[in-house]
Order: sequence, then C-alpha cells, then structure tokens
Amino acid sequence: MFPCVLNGPVRCWMKHCISRRAFTALRPRIVLGIETSCDETGAAVLDETGIILGESLHSQKQTHLDTGGIIPTVAQHLHRENICRVVQEALDRSGIEPNELTAVATTVKPGLSLSLGIGLEFSLKFVRLHEKPFIPIHHMEAHALTVRMLHPVDFPFLVLLVSGGHTLLALAKGIDEFLLLGQTLDVAAGDALDKIARSLSLRNHPECSTLSGGQAIELLAKEGNRLAFHFKSPMGQIYDCNFSFAGLRNQVTMAIRKKEREEGVETGQLLSCVKDIAAASQHTVASHIAKRTHRAILFGKSKGLLPQHNPTLVVSGGVASNEYIRQILKIVTDATGLHLLCPPSKLCTDNGVMIAWNGIERLKQGKGIMSHTEEVKYEPKAPLGLDITSEVKDAAIKVPPLKLRINS
Repeated sequence: MFPCVLNGPVRCWMKHCISRRAFTALRPRIVLGIETSCDETGAAVLDETGIILGESLHSQKQTHLDTGGIIPTVAQHLHRENICRVVQEALDRSGIEPNELTAVATTVKPGLSLSLGIGLEFSLKFVRLHEKPFIPIHHMEAHALTVRMLHPVDFPFLVLLVSGGHTLLALAKGIDEFLLLGQTLDVAAGDALDKIARSLSLRNHPECSTLSGGQAIELLAKEGNRLAFHFKSPMGQIYDCNFSFAGLRNQVTMAIRKKEREEGVETGQLLSCVKDIAAASQHTVASHIAKRTHRAILFGKSKGLLPQHNPTLVVSGGVASNEYIRQILKIVTDATGLHLLCPPSKLCTDNGVMIAWNGIERLKQGKGIMSHTEEVKYEPKAPLGLDITSEVKDAAIKVPPLKLRINS
C-alpha cells in the first residue's frame, strides 16, 4: 500500500465533493403543502424543523360574501384559476426548486369534492413531472397537528376542531391515530354563526362589510349585552360530547324576525339591538362548546386517556380564532387543570402551512408516503379516527356547573 498523494487541484476537488455529500446528507427534508379543500387556495414550503420557507394564499372570502355563501362551482373555478400562481409564489418565496423538494403533501379529504379535485389533479401532475413522493393529507388531522409545529406537544392530547364545516372533539394518540369523542349532529358552529350574521344583514353594517359572518358577530358582540336575549343552550339533558347548532340558529332567526316586526324593520335593514343579538348568540355557541369540551376532559381523565402530567387541550379551526370562545374555554381548562393551546389566528384558518407540516410529520415516521406513480382519489366525506362517541354517551358524565363569565 502506498500513501495516496494528491496534488492541489485534486485535493480541492475531493474536498468539494466531500463537503457537498455532507451538505446533502445534512440538508433538512423539505415539503410542499397544497390546500384546496374549501374556499382557500393555499401553498407553503416547510423544512422538517417547522420553518416556513415560503407560502402563498388566495382567499375567496370576498367572492363568497358577495354571493351569500360558498357555491361549489364558483370555488372550483377560483381554485383552478389561482392554484398555479399560488404554488409558484410559495416556491419562489422559499428559494426552493421543485427538484429540491423531498415530497409534496396535499389535502385529499374531507371537503368540497370540486375543490379537492383541483388540488389533487394539480398535485399529481406536479409529482409525476418532478418524480417526487406524494403524501395524501386528512384536512382535520392537519388542523389538529399544526400546534406541534409551534410547541413541543406530546401525544396524547385532547383536540377541539371548530370551523365553518366541522365541529368535533377527539383524542390525538399519534399523527394518524385519533379517538373521536363527539361531533356535530347537524351544522358546524362556524356555519351557524355565518347564517345568524346573514339573518341580521350584517353585510349592510358599516363595520362588517368585508368580514365573514363569524368575524362580524365577534366584532359587534364586544359592544352588545348578551343578557338582553336568552337562547337555550342545545342538548342540555344529553350527556355526551356531540354538538348541535341548528336549533340555536333557528331560535336566533325567530328572535330576529320577531324584533323586525316589532321595530317595523324590513329584511336587509339593521335592527337597533343587533349587537345584543350578536353577543347573546356568540355566548350561547361558546357555552355549548365549553360544556361539551368539559365533558370530554372528564371522560378522558376517567378513562386514563389523558396524561397526568401537563394534559393539553388544542383548539384549532377557523372559529378557534374567536377570542371570546378562547376565553370561555380557558375557564374550562383552568378549572380542570389542562393547558390550553391555540395556533395563531393565521394558522387556524385553512392554509398550506398546516398541510406541509402534516406532510413533515408523516415523512419523519414514514407513514402514508406514496410513489408518484400511484393513483389517489379524493374523499369528500372522511371521519376522523375511531368513533367512540357511543362509549362517551354510555358514560353519561354530568358536568359540574362553571361560571362562564368574562369581564369586559
């Protein structure tokens, strides 16, 4: 054996190759996330540490406010019109080329079928063009796990997901393992608030013309007297963790119609008591959510499903941005010894960041990663985890009364 003798240029070349291999080995994995489950076209590029390298979002909110609600064909058209631009913006802002991506993660369930279809079609073409692994994402799982990008939250933890399309309670045991404790039996909390806002004609209020229904309710409720109207809290004698908001919505609508007759106000005009109705409606929604969440906490503790040390309640979804609802839930978590965590409002609503992060979580554990050649279908309806709602109902846990009162 002779000692290897390298001249200057060869030594420099070898050093460059070794450094490049080391850099490649150490370079964090990078995922592109794409979200089109409803009315937001979102894309984001994340590395495995949770750093957002680049993101872009096109909101359809104003269009749907103008049409009085989400029209699936309109949402589909707007997704198709914007998805290429949104994804390219996220990549450009990240400084990452498609060939540098480790994988692409996309929402495939649940959601509006026409909206899901656009995101999936684009993503499959993208991964096949660039020969990248594909990670199908469950929209609600992504909402549930977003907080782990920001805080070191260990499994298991309790999750409350509350939005315009979903309201549910679940126990997160792993990145793809959930126990469903309760869900809405009719409409979601966000949908109920949106429809109440529409019945109140809040689009015609000078402070609310560009706000969603839920945002308008929250804004006006700050100056309203919630005690001016009494709305019965749903399901008071049913001892489970399911939700119902349709009856409350009807109660409020009937009260609005009655006041319109009393004040001689035509539909489309604003009532003098609009802020009071907003405050009473918001409080009743918050109270219903809080009581079901309280029962879920007690059930989790009684069954040993929650850790004894630092148990956590994670609240996410669009309605989780509502500060009043957060404060009501804080009363519950303080009383039961849980730590309350909510992502920033920006990450509560639908976005590409949460999809990319869910892809990162799956990539790290090697779960649900598909080849770019495999066929994938979207699923408009997809339950979250194992349904144990009947077990919760059988436990029939009565919730002790709490003063759900917030000082102005």
